[in-house]
Amino acid sequence: MTDTTITDDNTITLDTPIRRGETVIDRITLRKPKSGELRGVSLTDLLQMDVNALCTVLPRISSPMVLKQEAGDLDPADLVQIGTRVAAFLLTKAAMASVSPSA
Repeated sequence: MTDTTITDDNTITLDTPIRRGETVIDRITLRKPKSGELRGVSLTDLLQMDVNALCTVLPRISSPMVLKQEAGDLDPADLVQIGTRVAAFLLTKAAMASVSPSA
């Protein structure tokens, strides 16, 4: 089992923690972006998990805030987990229901 997991809907445990001085960030909580936080980014690029688009939006919606440079240094597995969550934020409730596995 991998350490990269989503512990709740929006908190991601990083496979490779971010080191900021003596601080180690091993979990990031994301929140659904508002339209203004998506400025300068193509929604299509976000849905396709484009690295540049994710690195632009991530500092705007992460807690603790992930700096743009830190976003660019993320482990690819962590970036995929984050990108998947960000892409899900852009889907309507009906679209999410149609792609979610049935219980």
